[in-house]
Amino acid sequence: MWLIGVLGAFTVVVLPALIARRLLGMETGGLRLVAAALVGATVSGTLVGTQLQNPERGPALLPLMLGIGLLSAMVCLVLLDLLAPERRVRLLARIRAVRGRLARTRRYSEILAVVGRHGLGPYLTGRARNGGGTRHEHLAAELREALQAGGTTFVKLGQLMSTRRDLLPEPYVVELSRLQDRVPPAPWPKVEAVLLESLGAPPQEVFAEFDREPLAAASVAQVHAAVLHDGTRVIVKVRRPGIDAAVDRDLDIVGRLARTLEQRTDWGRSLGLTALADGFAVALREELDFRVEARNLTVVRRAAEARHDGGVTLPVTCDELSGERVLVMTRIDGVPLGQARPDSPEHGAKLARTLLTALLDQIMYDGVFHADPHPGNILLMPDGSPALLDFGSVGRLDGGLRSAMVGLFLAVDRGDPAALRDALLEVTERPEDVDEQRLQRALGQFSGRHLGRGSTPDVRMFTDLFRLVADFRLAVPPEIAAVFRALATLEGTLGRVSAGFDLLAASRSYAQARFTRQLEPETVRDAARDELLALLPVLRRLPRRLDRITGALEEGRLGVNVRLLADARDRRVIGELLSRVLLAGLGIFFGVLGVQLLGTEGGPEVTADLSLYAVIGSHLLVLSAAVVLRTVYALTRPLS
Repeated sequence: MWLIGVLGAFTVVVLPALIARRLLGMETGGLRLVAAALVGATVSGTLVGTQLQNPERGPALLPLMLGIGLLSAMVCLVLLDLLAPERRVRLLARIRAVRGRLARTRRYSEILAVVGRHGLGPYLTGRARNGGGTRHEHLAAELREALQAGGTTFVKLGQLMSTRRDLLPEPYVVELSRLQDRVPPAPWPKVEAVLLESLGAPPQEVFAEFDREPLAAASVAQVHAAVLHDGTRVIVKVRRPGIDAAVDRDLDIVGRLARTLEQRTDWGRSLGLTALADGFAVALREELDFRVEARNLTVVRRAAEARHDGGVTLPVTCDELSGERVLVMTRIDGVPLGQARPDSPEHGAKLARTLLTALLDQIMYDGVFHADPHPGNILLMPDGSPALLDFGSVGRLDGGLRSAMVGLFLAVDRGDPAALRDALLEVTERPEDVDEQRLQRALGQFSGRHLGRGSTPDVRMFTDLFRLVADFRLAVPPEIAAVFRALATLEGTLGRVSAGFDLLAASRSYAQARFTRQLEPETVRDAARDELLALLPVLRRLPRRLDRITGALEEGRLGVNVRLLADARDRRVIGELLSRVLLAGLGIFFGVLGVQLLGTEGGPEVTADLSLYAVIGSHLLVLSAAVVLRTVYALTRPLS
């Protein structure tokens, strides 16, 4: 008996809700399904109980009452979906989310304590108002100290912000550039465990010599000196133990804070904090994977060797000993550029030209360039030449973007607003309604202010260029944005190397030299040969194709074959649209037919006061309501 009761309850309560979900084509969770089942069972049960009191009409109208219960379940599901769209979250994901929220609570409290201690709360909520230059400098200092206290992720975030002169006022850029990513070294047993797992053997067996005391320790990694068995002096970069979980947790917090600030503050919306946080998260996670850095370094070094460029020294990786958490490369002796000074102004100017030429060659010729050339990533070697370190952040340009950048540099060299407009539109993603005339006039003002003869470039040149791009809603691709950031960062670095270094004049000289090199007979011959080789297959097929076309034209067989709806996505959209129209038509048809039957007198009698036409009309009205409801729900869904 209990089995019959369970089956009866399932048929009366659960089955209508399952049918309602199926008829709507809806995916919904268990709680909403239970709510719809209860609503449908309550409505149908009430109606059935009422009608069963009349033994003559009850059996005839029983299907109608059950249909009304089914319709009620459908209405319940649609209303729940319209009022509170469901985000389907599985149970395990929900449990992990709760665990993650609990794990973030302590970190949130630490961050809030740091924010409160440095008086940044009103600025983050948008309630504070700045009070001039002095206040800017004070707030920038407080921000730097707060980021320093926040740990690895926030220090890296501050260092990234210090390169965004296009977004931040100068006092913040200057202050954040002082952030130092230095922490006490990790305990040796934990570092040794990382080395043992990555190398497959203790470091004293892999290396002839290994210094347990690190040369430098940062929040992401620490560097140890070592010697290979063949006598090669190397450095071993080891990722700090446990840094992965800490960075993932902090990146989650940074993303949430960015979304909140973008929603609640004007300055957050103007900076596009969510996109910045997403890009920062990607870059930092790549920095944690030393295999990425090893590949980047190898590509840049091989490209420089192919150009026979020995102006900048690059380390060589030991691939057989390197992995995700350990990077082994040759040691370069030198002093970080932030702590060193050239011997003379002439030496400083030469060093600045060498660094600028190296970066521009990487951008224009190689398509792979160092994207973060700040003073800490550049060593000044004993012979006075520079060396580049830390290739965790690298930009890449394809051939088309490199050609576009060449055009942009040549336009800058000539100071031609029209050419600058064309080049800028080529390297950016332009909206359809861009006003090219107004853009050209704005670029003319920009050229007169920053690119005229006798003009001295400064940080405002990059800032004004970025603001101009933003004003005309030109979307800068990430690859080009990396170029601009690298040049802006290098501009500050070159200012330290050589006071008064004319970046604009040096860039013009580089552009002229590159253009002149393109006009050399050997370069022109190579370019013509490459173009001819690419064109030969087309030229070989051209006579046959012309002969077929002229023959078809002469015989009247020439036609154009246009395939409508060749794209599967177009066919799917039109199919969905037609199905919605068909459903709406069926619903209207059933409704009109039901009303007509209800208004028709006579016909076979089911009971003394109920005709068969009325029973059929009532059922058709319920069916019409169900179809119309299905159409309404479909209209709230986007066409795929």
